[in-house]
Amino acid sequence: MRIEDIYQFFQNPPPTYLSQELAVCYVLSVLLKGESYGTELIQKLESEYPNYRLSDTVLYSALKFLEDEKAILGYWKKVEGRGRPRRMYQISPEWQVQAQELSRLWQEYISKVVR
Repeated sequence: MRIEDIYQFFQNPPPTYLSQELAVCYVLSVLLKGESYGTELIQKLESEYPNYRLSDTVLYSALKFLEDEKAILGYWKKVEGRGRPRRMYQISPEWQVQAQELSRLWQEYISKVVR
C-alpha cells in the first residue's frame, strides 16, 4: 500500500454490499412498485444506487426469508424474448402495510448514507 492508494480509496471507494437485513428492505421497496425477478432486482440496485451491490447469495437468502414469512409470493412467468420462464416475486396482499414500513427503513438508511 502507498499513501496515494489511501487517497484513491476515498476518491473512488469500492461498492458496499448489502447485508441480508438491508436486502430484505430493499427488495420490499422495489416490489411495492410492482413484480420483479432476481436479476432485475440486482440491476435496479446498481443503476439507482451505483455505490451499492447485492450478491446473489444475499439476494436469494432474502427472497427465501420473505417467502417463508409469506411476505412475498413467487411464481414462474414466461417472459417474451426469453427462452425459459423467470421466477417472479410480488408482495402478498396481507403484507402491504409491513412492506411499506420496511421499505421506509430502506429509504431512511439510503438517504442518510448517500448524502
